[in-house]
Amino acid sequence: MGAGDDTRNGAGQRDRQLRFALLGPVRAWRGDQPLGMGSPQQKALLAALLLRSGHTATAEELIDAIWGEEPPEQAKAALRTYASRIRKALGPDADLLVSESGGYSLHTGPEAPLDVETAHDCAVRADKAASGGDRAQARELYGAALAQWDGEPLARIPGPYAEHQRIRLEEWRLSLLELRLDLDLQVGCHAEAVSELTALTAAHPLRERLRELLMLALYRSGRQAEALAVYADTRRLLADELGVDPRPELAELQQRILEADDELTYQADEPTAAGPTVTRPAQLPATVADFTGRTSFVAELGDQLAQAEGTVMAVSAVAGIGGVGKTTLAIHVAHAAADRFPDGQLYVDLQGAGAAPADPEAVLGSFLRALGVADSAIPSGVEDRSALFRSLLAGRRVLALLDNARDAAQVRPLLPGAAGCAALVTSRVRMVDLAGAHLVDLDVMSPDEALALFTRIVGDERVLAEREAAMDVVAACGFLPLAIRIAAARLSARRTWTVSVLAAKLGDERRRLDELQAGDQAVGATFELGYGQLEGEQARAFRLLGLAEGPDISLDAAAALLDRTQEDAEDLLESLVDTSLLESAAPRRYRFHDLVRLFARACAERDEQPPSECDAALRRLLDFYLATARNVYALERPAERLVEHLEPTQYAGLHFGGQTEAIDWLFAESSCFLACAAQMAKGSALRLAVDLLMATSALAETGGYGRQYEQGATALKRAAQKAGDPRAEARARSVLTGMYLATGRFDEAEAEASEARPLGNRADDPISSSYALNDLGLVANYQGRPEEGERCLSDALEAFRSYGNKPAEASALCNLSRALTDLGRMETAISLAEQALAIHEALGVSIRRATTLYALGIALTKAHRLAEAERHFREALDIFQQSRQRLWEGMVYFRLGEVQLAAGHPAQAAALTEQSMAILRSVGGSWRRANALTLLGEALEALGHSRRAQACWREALEQYELLGSPEAATVRRLLETESAA
Repeated sequence: MGAGDDTRNGAGQRDRQLRFALLGPVRAWRGDQPLGMGSPQQKALLAALLLRSGHTATAEELIDAIWGEEPPEQAKAALRTYASRIRKALGPDADLLVSESGGYSLHTGPEAPLDVETAHDCAVRADKAASGGDRAQARELYGAALAQWDGEPLARIPGPYAEHQRIRLEEWRLSLLELRLDLDLQVGCHAEAVSELTALTAAHPLRERLRELLMLALYRSGRQAEALAVYADTRRLLADELGVDPRPELAELQQRILEADDELTYQADEPTAAGPTVTRPAQLPATVADFTGRTSFVAELGDQLAQAEGTVMAVSAVAGIGGVGKTTLAIHVAHAAADRFPDGQLYVDLQGAGAAPADPEAVLGSFLRALGVADSAIPSGVEDRSALFRSLLAGRRVLALLDNARDAAQVRPLLPGAAGCAALVTSRVRMVDLAGAHLVDLDVMSPDEALALFTRIVGDERVLAEREAAMDVVAACGFLPLAIRIAAARLSARRTWTVSVLAAKLGDERRRLDELQAGDQAVGATFELGYGQLEGEQARAFRLLGLAEGPDISLDAAAALLDRTQEDAEDLLESLVDTSLLESAAPRRYRFHDLVRLFARACAERDEQPPSECDAALRRLLDFYLATARNVYALERPAERLVEHLEPTQYAGLHFGGQTEAIDWLFAESSCFLACAAQMAKGSALRLAVDLLMATSALAETGGYGRQYEQGATALKRAAQKAGDPRAEARARSVLTGMYLATGRFDEAEAEASEARPLGNRADDPISSSYALNDLGLVANYQGRPEEGERCLSDALEAFRSYGNKPAEASALCNLSRALTDLGRMETAISLAEQALAIHEALGVSIRRATTLYALGIALTKAHRLAEAERHFREALDIFQQSRQRLWEGMVYFRLGEVQLAAGHPAQAAALTEQSMAILRSVGGSWRRANALTLLGEALEALGHSRRAQACWREALEQYELLGSPEAATVRRLLETESAA
């Protein structure tokens, strides 16, 4: 038999492998084919034999297991019949069932695995991994053991033996769950654990270990009041049900929470020789192989970092002009000192020299992920993230390299707070206001160092032959490292050049500007070397590309900016990459170093002819973004009339094969097109910029990008006011309204919509005027004014119908449904939502269809048609998740929680609401979070967790009162009712 036959035989053996399952319904398979195992009594025999792991059971034992104290008269005959049928079902494996000594045994093993044995093996290995300190492996193995369960063990199997085993296996499952959840908390997954523990404590209210884990998870999630409320609920429940007090461990935990014991906070492990390794970032960029000189600076900085071994945190700030080698020096020193920081090294380019410096909040999010914090456990807000960052580094030795900082304010939140850690900061400015920092002013290289660097790049042979010419080159570079590297790299790439040729080029003042030795412009003068070598089309591309804001630029966008075909644009950009004046950030994406971008802009101002070409290039870029955004919008919202009312564009924009591809573009290009819109808040491009924000408003609805949208739309609104353009102003206000609605800032949303409506009417713009009516109705709904909401939304519905905007009509129908739901007119509310759904189903699946399903679900919930409501919510959830609509996803979980609570399932309601809160912590605003807290409190109260419910309500009330929301009165009544009880 050949090798190929052996392979087929092995695969065939696997296809015929016998498998058994008891941790759920009693089942058997051969390969993927299920085997019919007969009646419940026959399955009871099979289960009894399987659970004896091959040991023989007598007939009497089996009869007692299946029938208990009242067996039938022909029990032994029935037993033989069941055994015979089991053998027949096993087919080729019938010999596994053995008759011996008047009883039976069933021999399984690797050839016929049993889920109970698989779970046991995983649990044993997990125990061993946990004992050895490998918590990640232990969690994975406990999870694998728990994954063997598929419902109630021995489901629907009769007999006392099966009942006893069911209880044992369920207790075992809960014990494994407690072990895995304990490990979850040990590794910092406390936020994720809250939802699961809430449901488990509801299902098993007297299991104190679960209550203890829930208290700790809540405390570590910053929910101290709820943690203490769990203890109060537990104490009352145990007293009422069992007449006992909580066990000492639970009481001790309550006391430690009251005292805010520091040891209760999550502490990342310190690596030990025998223990597990903790998440250890190693983010330092590679040091340059030809690092040269800087001996005194290397020693000075090394000495400062060594102080972190004592009782202080070392902070060193390296300042100097652009191109002087700050980053190169810092990376070299950081690598040399890495052994002193065994817990890891963090790195970030803070982009301080550019127009859009990195946001400390975003940087902290990246650092926390690198330190092993799950996305769902990362808080919002720079203060909370900074506090968690410092907590994680307490007791650890980590070096943070903060490169290219704008100022001390950007740096402060990013500093570790513990002795043993260090921060190395580079910046173009001296950070005299960075308390405790050791300041280093980095000057240009000495002549000897500069020549050594040039020689290492170009090679000894060429430099030694023309040492004087080489000194002329580095002198012309002003001994600036970046300039030297560019000059040396060009010479290395041109083997026909001599050093004297390069020196002559640099000696020509037409090619080496006086600015080469002048302040901040020294870097620009250095890059003049590369710019001067470019051909006309290359130079034009270099100048114009530097005008665009944003972190990078795609090839498609660059082609529009340059007004060239994609093929020609790619040739130009790749040639610039070859000269090191442009970087290839990723396939088909390009970016400038911050300082090169500034130099390119200076060149555009100086050299571009006619000068109006600069504005024309940016307008082409804006035109491209708007055209593509229009195409994305048309895919997302078929038949939506907005696309017909957007400013006309010169470019067709990109076209996409489907919604997923279109949405990917929207998210990938967001920072670029939002920066472009803000940049073009002027002149004849104003309407294009406003319409770009209108066409990409789905991003604001995700709950993200709110700050960028608010800043951009506010700038555009002011520009429109200055220009006296009512249409542009109305649409900018419409964008702001949508952003405020998404973040729960309803008073501001109402103010903007109220201004947008008359402006839209004055401009004869059906888009902004009709949208304003719809938005005003939404605000009235949210603020508990359904009668007003009905009036506004009825007017909006009429307006949308007047110009044939079917998707917007469906949106107004949904919102009107919400108003009528609040007014108790349920039949009409359901009918309106169903009309909206019919419109979207006729147009095709889209995000708007999901919002319609959501609205219909709300009406059905209020009508107590709960099964239908849940089905619609689940379908909407799938669409929102696929479209990355995090805000809507969080709100669907909230509505599903309402459905479960109305159905009398408070445990499921609490778990779903916890999922909602996990999302709404970072998006949606405090009003929506307060709604979720109110619902969670109601679910907890129904579960008997009254103290924790009160904690939720008090937190919700605080938020409502800050917002001036009418819901505050409802929450006060809940608290008063509970207090009275």
